[in-house]
Amino acid sequence: MGATLAAILDAAAQGRFPAPDGGVSVVPQAGHRDAGVLAFTAHSVVFTDEDPDWVLRTLATLDCDALAAAMNPRFLTALMERTGRAHDTVDLLTVAPALPGAPPVELREVSDPDHPRVARARKRRDDVRVWAADGGVVVLGRGVAGRWETAVEVDEGARARGLGRALAVAARHLVPGGEPVWAQQAAGNARSVRAFQAAGYRPVGAEALLVAR
Repeated sequence: MGATLAAILDAAAQGRFPAPDGGVSVVPQAGHRDAGVLAFTAHSVVFTDEDPDWVLRTLATLDCDALAAAMNPRFLTALMERTGRAHDTVDLLTVAPALPGAPPVELREVSDPDHPRVARARKRRDDVRVWAADGGVVVLGRGVAGRWETAVEVDEGARARGLGRALAVAARHLVPGGEPVWAQQAAGNARSVRAFQAAGYRPVGAEALLVAR
């Protein structure tokens, strides 16, 4: 493919994807923290600083559908063992354009670096900012390849009121520089998937993120 990970993500945010040719591209990591796999329609991208020949040889040994090989648990396990990295789950990867104006929900920024949500976010993102609403929080930070990523958290007592959707929309107003904002949702977390899609986030693929221990 010849493109960098950042270029692949930038193109995907604009609706332009790798050719659905059944292939696998191997590109370098954008930074030490993040390695992993992106699965688009009929094309996967493995971003790692490991030997690309090892990646392709390992994929070729799997007894599975070639289109699914890069997300196969056996390949992800092999990649974790080779790199010494950790992996939680395969996420649905979504993206939305920025929106002008003020967020649709009243927010107050959390500046305490010891706040649990701030500390947790800084383990996986840079330039982290957190805002609290009545019943929830919204997080923004730079994640994979410097992209702006958001996550929201709603208190149990504030659920089923549309707050998760409102916080996801708020992130589109808060993202700096009019850049797109990305969000990952675990495929089984249907409530989160529905909230982000209702907030205008478009699915672009799946992502398995491997982080340094």
